[in-house]
Amino acid sequence: MSTLKVRVDQEKLDKAAYVLKCVAHPVRISIIDLLEQRERLTVSQLQEVLSIEQSLLSHHLTNMRDKGIVKTQREGKNVYYSLTDTTITTIIECIKGSKVF
Repeated sequence: MSTLKVRVDQEKLDKAAYVLKCVAHPVRISIIDLLEQRERLTVSQLQEVLSIEQSLLSHHLTNMRDKGIVKTQREGKNVYYSLTDTTITTIIECIKGSKVF
């Protein structure tokens, strides 16, 4: 009987776990959903839709930016947030489509 050996890239697994831990929060998942729909939004626009305190929203956005999930672009007085990579939305859609929900 032969055994199937799969090589696992530990660095990639660590990065995946790092990103999943970051997005494992309802507010952060909501931010990702909104940025998928609108491509880029300001903190004010996100706050209006999510109805949460600006300081709490900024905390989540800073965490997501530090982890490389969102990026910022300044235009005049406005700072726009957008997703750095939209493949994270595929992961969330897979989870939403599972029997867990």
